[in-house]
Amino acid sequence: MILPQEMAEPRDHAEVLSGTAWSALEHAYGTAEDVPQMLLDLMDSDLRVRTKALSDLHHVVHHQNTLYAATAPAAVYVAGILGNARTLEAVEKGPHDFPGPMRAELLGWLDSVADAADDEAAAVSRRFGFPPEEYPPFVAICRLRPQLFRAVSPFLSDPDTDVQAAAISACIPLLDDPRLLHHRDTLASLLRDVLAASVLWQYQERAIDALANWGQDTTGLEVRQERYAFCDAERQPQPWSVERQGGFATDPPF
Repeated sequence: MILPQEMAEPRDHAEVLSGTAWSALEHAYGTAEDVPQMLLDLMDSDLRVRTKALSDLHHVVHHQNTLYAATAPAAVYVAGILGNARTLEAVEKGPHDFPGPMRAELLGWLDSVADAADDEAAAVSRRFGFPPEEYPPFVAICRLRPQLFRAVSPFLSDPDTDVQAAAISACIPLLDDPRLLHHRDTLASLLRDVLAASVLWQYQERAIDALANWGQDTTGLEVRQERYAFCDAERQPQPWSVERQGGFATDPPF
């Protein structure tokens, strides 16, 4: 069995599912021995089962944007199934959810996970007196960023505009990795042409903030905070739109 400390190198999603010692890992509510079934349920033919599994990813494996020991191997699995046709199936949507199939939702979850280990999150944890390099779940996600980028990047030109936008957004925190910085120039054009032009003001804001942080020209770009049935001012915040305490929805767990 693969123990937590043996997560040194990225592995195939199927191997992660069968070979990880899940009972030795933790999520928000204790031992992660139930995570393999959650992950398998993402591919279930039943809409309700898929929806419940997606909810568990957010509220158990990555509760309140926190990274747990089970988050990194779960992210490897999710990245590995993005190309599966079943991820084009629908999941139940709440009145404030973004549009798109489950693939877009999974990309959004990876976005949230990567965002919890980006440069801003690292700076905030240090400011709170918690060196991120001393928190194994943070280190594990940082180590996975090139693998996650390889899984997400094929969808940067996806014909489904909801999937494409989710993929572009998911790449933003991944490109804080020193090994991936050279991709920023390419992604910058997509931020301008797709996210900044989106009808969703959250995407507009995300694009402008990323471009500014990367030293790119944002002349002429603005956030148009218009209301939509699925994306209004009262909507539940997306992982990357939460007003974080400098990177965390709650105090850092480490």
